[in-house]
Amino acid sequence: MKITLKDGSVKEYQENRSIIDIAADLSAGLARVACAGLVNGEVADLRTVLCDDCELQILTASDAEGGLSTLRHTASHVMAQAVKRLFPDAKLAIGPSIADGFYYDIDFASPITADDLPKIEEEMRKIIKEDLPIERFELPRDEAVALMEKMEEPYKVELIRDLEEGEAISFYKQGEFTDLCAGPHLMSTKGVGKAFKLTSIAGAYWRGSEKNKMLTRIYATAFPKKEDLDNYLKMMEEARKRDHRKLGRELGLFMLSEYGPGFPFLLPNGVTLKNTLMDYWRQVHRKAGYVEISTPIMLNRVLWETSGHWDHYKEEMFTLSTEDGEFAIKPMNCPGSILVYQNEPRSYRDLPLRLLEPGLVHRNEKSGQLHGLMRVRAFTQDDAHIYITSEQIKDEIRRIIEIIDGMYKLFGFKYNIELSTRPEDSMGSDEDWELAESGLKEALEALNLSYIINEGDGAFYGPKIDFHLEDCLGRTWQCATIQLDFQLPQRFELEYMGEDGKRHRPIMIHRVVFGSVERFLGILIEHFAGAFPAWLAPVQVKVLPISDKFEQYADAVQEKLEAAGLRAVTDKRSEKIGYKIRAAQLEKVPYMLVVGQKEEEAGLVSVRSRADGDMGQKTLEAFLEEIGQEIRDKVIKESSIS
Repeated sequence: MKITLKDGSVKEYQENRSIIDIAADLSAGLARVACAGLVNGEVADLRTVLCDDCELQILTASDAEGGLSTLRHTASHVMAQAVKRLFPDAKLAIGPSIADGFYYDIDFASPITADDLPKIEEEMRKIIKEDLPIERFELPRDEAVALMEKMEEPYKVELIRDLEEGEAISFYKQGEFTDLCAGPHLMSTKGVGKAFKLTSIAGAYWRGSEKNKMLTRIYATAFPKKEDLDNYLKMMEEARKRDHRKLGRELGLFMLSEYGPGFPFLLPNGVTLKNTLMDYWRQVHRKAGYVEISTPIMLNRVLWETSGHWDHYKEEMFTLSTEDGEFAIKPMNCPGSILVYQNEPRSYRDLPLRLLEPGLVHRNEKSGQLHGLMRVRAFTQDDAHIYITSEQIKDEIRRIIEIIDGMYKLFGFKYNIELSTRPEDSMGSDEDWELAESGLKEALEALNLSYIINEGDGAFYGPKIDFHLEDCLGRTWQCATIQLDFQLPQRFELEYMGEDGKRHRPIMIHRVVFGSVERFLGILIEHFAGAFPAWLAPVQVKVLPISDKFEQYADAVQEKLEAAGLRAVTDKRSEKIGYKIRAAQLEKVPYMLVVGQKEEEAGLVSVRSRADGDMGQKTLEAFLEEIGQEIRDKVIKESSIS
């Protein structure tokens, strides 16, 4: 048996060997830190016995995919074991590793609170110190059900019964604790180490359905080193300070109401923020040759049947019946754009036709998934639908990426790219999908852009390029999307008159830059911690009179600021100037102009900057020139995102 290792070297064995045995053969130190194996590209348990020639990589906790996730998955079992020791009547549901840690959904006989988490952590430390060997075994379906029934674990019984016939049913045992699990896991509880933390508790419906019982979800994380854990906890604390829901309330940006769950209300400052963002968005697109349209929010069922949404997306759509038949509130803007395209004859001279629509869409998201502005049921999608010929694919994709790149860099975002391919629930021919996927690949490669393949995650009508931006805390958000679509033009029989005098079918590109504008606002709030750059801030300047004797001069200053196009307000409260300055700082206003007797007599203003502190006295004209240049250049100062 030949085992090809990561460095290309080959080890030969005369007999079958487990991955952990091979790791030990390579190095005792490697075996001690091994978490899992990567066999021919697939993550495998260390106990897996290799029988044939293969490629093998030993994964450690420094390998986020496979290694670290295995450590965290094992930590979830240690947590579940600790819970069962402390709360014997608790019933276990599922406990997977996730992007930044792990969780376990548990049905407690009596509710627990965050105050119980330290007790569970202490019990976990005992289990880890016990160094319990972790053993894997399999059972036939009937015996597996019987075991879980004997252990009084009804959720595990349900999971087993839902498994397909013939599927391996595996368990992992550590000491007195046994759990249904596919693995992989570490060899011993000791491998989890000391760098773990239970972070929070929340409610979670069993299997994500509000029709099922609400369980308690304990969130946690684990790392190979305490330093990594400490850095993560610092980042989480910073994220809590930047929580867009908290800042949204404090800065008067948006509100949520029980009368419209998932339907955010933008307040005056929030509307100003959104309008400023979209003014910039429109400016960029006008220069790039886009024209803006607006289509109805509700359209007949027949349209959605033709587009395929009725069959592929109906569960996420809000529908209603009228005297004119069944209608759906649009979850996407594309069918309306198609009707605009069909409104008049099109020629090859019209293409590319770039139709821009910041349209309000509605999607029936599950209530348990709603989260501030990040996951809502009504949002503005900054859509554009572009109609092109096959020869125009590469150039048009390049133009779109240039827009996305420019906008993201303006806000200080880095990004990475994924190419998502054909999903199982798709429509169209193999030939069309192959042409669409190769078109996107060629466009990315022509631009020398690195990307990863996300198999099977395309839209039902076409493959897509997704842009995952990275904020100042290192968190990633999927925002921009470019989708190449051969299907909808075919289903709606779109045509244009070619240069040869014959009718041809256009290709359709769906693309967004922000995605959901409301979600992007939430990302910006957290990225800037509410301290928006001057060009974007809802209030750019606050005038602070030292006392009511100088209100007339303050009013004159505000009038000149507004005449110059600035968003300015005056704080006329009967408070001391120190209080007013602190209040303006808490409101994260970029500039404060303090005015008193000296300023009025000299015709000056005392300038305080959120970023730079006291900037001394200036003429109003000098200040207007400086802030005007800062706004025109859309400057983002480092203090805005630190």
